Amino acid sequence: MTGIVYKSTGSWYTVKTEDNQFYDCRIKGKFRMKGIKSTNPIAVGDVVDFEIDETSDAITGNIHNIHERKNYIVRKSVNLSKQTHIIASNIDIVFLLVTINNPITTTSFIDRFLVTAEAYHIKAVLIFNKIDTYDDASLDEQLFLQYIYSQIGYECLRVSATAKKGLEDLKKMMEGKVCMFSGHSGVGKSTLVNALEPNLNLKTKEISDLHQQGQHTTTFAEMFDLSFNSKIIDTPGIRGFGIVDMENQEIKGYFPEFFKLEDQCKFNNCLHKDEPHCAIKRALEEDKIAWSRYKSYLQILEGDEEQYRNDIYAEGRNQDLD
Repeated sequence: MTGIVYKSTGSWYTVKTEDNQFYDCRIKGKFRMKGIKSTNPIAVGDVVDFEIDETSDAITGNIHNIHERKNYIVRKSVNLSKQTHIIASNIDIVFLLVTINNPITTTSFIDRFLVTAEAYHIKAVLIFNKIDTYDDASLDEQLFLQYIYSQIGYECLRVSATAKKGLEDLKKMMEGKVCMFSGHSGVGKSTLVNALEPNLNLKTKEISDLHQQGQHTTTFAEMFDLSFNSKIIDTPGIRGFGIVDMENQEIKGYFPEFFKLEDQCKFNNCLHKDEPHCAIKRALEEDKIAWSRYKSYLQILEGDEEQYRNDIYAEGRNQDLD
């Protein structure tokens, strides 16, 4: 039998078949995915083959094959373990939820997520959520960030899940697609899914007053079928987004605004650091490229995970760092 993984709890997988039947399945044997060393060999969104376990009293299945993935979103933990984790696979579009405060989403986190989406050929859209809660200063910051990323070419949506603003535009972008929502804990992923599809009634929690950070309400990634011809993968909140190994020469290609200009650099292998006659550094001086983006690029290029962790700590997200 063949189906799509709708939920992964680490040891059990909920698989939906073409006839809309759900089966709880386990892995049979060991899986070695080509080129991937991951803590989870099977991810939500995977197409798998399984067989019914005749030895079990309950109707369960054993997964024995994973179909080739179209793409996937993968991250490293930014703690000392450096474990690699596939968040989801076979995604048409990923929405990164960004909040200016309550909690803060840093540009370094946004950029690392976008680089990974670029690397695995997944269309990424930024959703600026909770816009109904912003004061004038927060609104200015949100609009400035929206300007930076829209100038690069990323689509941006301004949404309020609680005030139901921007939902129709979001639905149009999601229709007919397998979508993924991601972001820090507390940015409102589950609340937004509930606003789009109230019957799902996903669990939500308030932001912690003490640390101004979200509490994990989604424990495992899970896919849901929506009434407007869309599938959504709701994912656990991510505090840190570690980049999986990339060669230095390929990283710059995942910054679209760098890629457009790099043929103007004097050297073909310019890393945009110390080389003379660099078009990227010239564009920086002329305010054609955001300094926050360049800082993120250098941090990824130099593999400075320690500084990235320190940035997260500085923002007050030092609890339960994953």
